[in-house]
Amino acid sequence: MIHISQFRGKRIHMIGIGGSSMSGLAGMLTDNGYLVTGSDNTRSYLTEMLESKGISVCIGHRAENVEGADLVIFSAAISADNPERARARELGIPEMERSTLLGQLMEGYKKAINICGTHGKTTTTSMIAEVLLDVGLDPTIHIGGQLDYIGGSTRVGGHDTFVAEACEYHGSFWEFHPTIAVVTNIEEDHLDFYKDLEDIYQSFARFARLLPADGILIGNGNDPLVRRLMREQTCRVVSFGLTADCQWAPYNLTYDAHGCADFDAAFKGRAVAHIHLNIPGEFNVMHALATMAVCVVAGATPAAVASSLQHFTAPHRRFEHTGDVCGVALYTDYGHNPAEMYSALENAKMQPHRRLFAVMQPHTYSRVKTLFNDYIHCCDLADEILVTDIFAAREKDPGDIHATMLVDAIAKTGKSVHYTPTFDDCEKYLREHWAPGDLVRTMSCGDIHLLNAQIQRHGDHF
Repeated sequence: MIHISQFRGKRIHMIGIGGSSMSGLAGMLTDNGYLVTGSDNTRSYLTEMLESKGISVCIGHRAENVEGADLVIFSAAISADNPERARARELGIPEMERSTLLGQLMEGYKKAINICGTHGKTTTTSMIAEVLLDVGLDPTIHIGGQLDYIGGSTRVGGHDTFVAEACEYHGSFWEFHPTIAVVTNIEEDHLDFYKDLEDIYQSFARFARLLPADGILIGNGNDPLVRRLMREQTCRVVSFGLTADCQWAPYNLTYDAHGCADFDAAFKGRAVAHIHLNIPGEFNVMHALATMAVCVVAGATPAAVASSLQHFTAPHRRFEHTGDVCGVALYTDYGHNPAEMYSALENAKMQPHRRLFAVMQPHTYSRVKTLFNDYIHCCDLADEILVTDIFAAREKDPGDIHATMLVDAIAKTGKSVHYTPTFDDCEKYLREHWAPGDLVRTMSCGDIHLLNAQIQRHGDHF
């Protein structure tokens, strides 16, 4: 089996380099002495960021892009018939999947902290990374999002602590080498790869078995499948949650006018630190408790963790306030499965507002088909719902699912819902119906954040 260390100083070509994880890995490889090039279907702020670091990025996948490369890296979203992968095979250039690369990079770290779960991974990973930096542990970091505190999605630090977001899609996290694993939740998603919820659970169980005998599993004690996972472990287990039966729990929990929490973090019933968060929502209380559990295990004091958490701001596209137009607050969020979108709107409801507009960009045909009934109710908290065309991402249109089917089903529940297929349609509807004091929340891991940018570019005088 090939190992990335064999290619130091050589050319690594990355297909899909503009992805959140791939772009971070590109930066990490460059910082470690590798010559990196890449390609992506579209130009984005991530490809521009890579180019500013001297990394050559080709827009469009073409066979000739891989010529002269010593190793090709691809993500699970890049199929075997991609022209660059096909050409690499013709030329005998070795290939490596993204998760294998990330797993190899974390080998040998005493504290390899992997954060997984159906949702909440990026924010929790970002919190943990920022706190460990603040307490002086000098972590190497890989996040599936952009965190201003580290100037991107990766950081090359010391050789003791590695913090990495661990994705379950296509079993990617099976390639990792955790010594500390965090599980935020286990729910239905990625049913284009997994058969059902039990299959998803077994994937997480396989990941947990990667922990060594002296490893630690830190899990959400309020999630039934995570509790089941913790019961099955032979290594040390630490639970966190909102209830007193969890080892880490919040006492005296209150929220301010913007939904930001204030509470005492308690371990086994004893308050050990007071936490005030500057990001809203109950799920961020959960993220903070997970962070406290991890960082204390890693050697930080509860007081130092609490001090760092009060300054934490979320990574980009996690309840991100992008600006105000016509007196309307515009937010965007990466949430793309129904549970994430519902939580995102719970957060939005906590903000001062007149009416709440939810703009949903359904993500992938397979996800909409398999979670269709959940999609119907994921925007129930909104006053008005706009639904764009489905964002295909890695998929081809199967012809048996369309955004209008979702709109019709939502309409039958009595909600005010509108089919706005394009960003121009969305903007037109919003500007015709919003009023000062309203809040607009765009949601998807596709390109829906570009709608915010478009509206703000046009400004108050459209």
